[in-house]
Amino acid sequence: MLKVLITGSNGQVGSLLVQQLSEKAEVLAVDRDKLDITDEQSVMDMVETFQPDVIINAAAHTAVDKAENEVELSYLINRDGPRYLAQAAEKIGAAILHISTDYVFAGDKVGAYSETDPIDPQGVYGASKLAGEQAVIAACPRHIILRTAWVFGETGNNFVKTMIRLGRDRDQLGIVGDQFGGPTYAGDIAATLIAIAERFHSGQDVAWGIYHYSGLPSVSWFEFACFIFEQAQSQGVLDKSPVLKSITTSDYPTPAKRPANSRLIMDKIHTAFGIPASDWKSALNDIRPYGK
Repeated sequence: MLKVLITGSNGQVGSLLVQQLSEKAEVLAVDRDKLDITDEQSVMDMVETFQPDVIINAAAHTAVDKAENEVELSYLINRDGPRYLAQAAEKIGAAILHISTDYVFAGDKVGAYSETDPIDPQGVYGASKLAGEQAVIAACPRHIILRTAWVFGETGNNFVKTMIRLGRDRDQLGIVGDQFGGPTYAGDIAATLIAIAERFHSGQDVAWGIYHYSGLPSVSWFEFACFIFEQAQSQGVLDKSPVLKSITTSDYPTPAKRPANSRLIMDKIHTAFGIPASDWKSALNDIRPYGK
């Protein structure tokens, strides 16, 4: 049976990895209370004891604005932790699947980003995640780095939950309309990582490297919010929707710069593994869990 070590197991992707793997693999699921991935010796001890076939790293410091002031912590979690996990994977002959982000790009390209486009992170979060990618690549040749964007799931904090919470309290909302990307359901990310892990475990060839994975169709945050409120009202999660106004990035300043363009090209992952884009609209066919 496939043996998988999952880090960040209580997060958006990690929790769904645990759920989806529960009956098809032997899983050791850990969050920060069970494993500090920034502790090199603890990582090595756990990996050598459990002997996983695959390590899936879903742990990250994802507080984009806080990262601007938490530079050391960001690099510890987003660079050093992945390095230690990859080194441990290499030592026992395992593979490592690591989640990264669109923030490694400047976000100013016209058109969607491919895996070979120039990288140019604009803040601490993106820079620390890029450093994590590079650390994983250097430490273990059996790696998959999955860059994704605009993640939402039933667990943790995300845009869908925030919209429903604000929709209960406010009659009007201003939503940024000049940033574009592909919302990505955490359960689809989990399923993608599991498919790759199973392919490796079955002995099939795996084209290791960096892959993009996110949702289609691409939309603005404003368009995403409109869809969320349509679903929430039609499914009875909200009695009525707030009036939405499209605003610009400059109308809503944040400590960290957000990419104007988070669109990702997914031809490579479809060709290599037959994996389609995340169908984020279908993932919100039941929006009730996000309104709890």
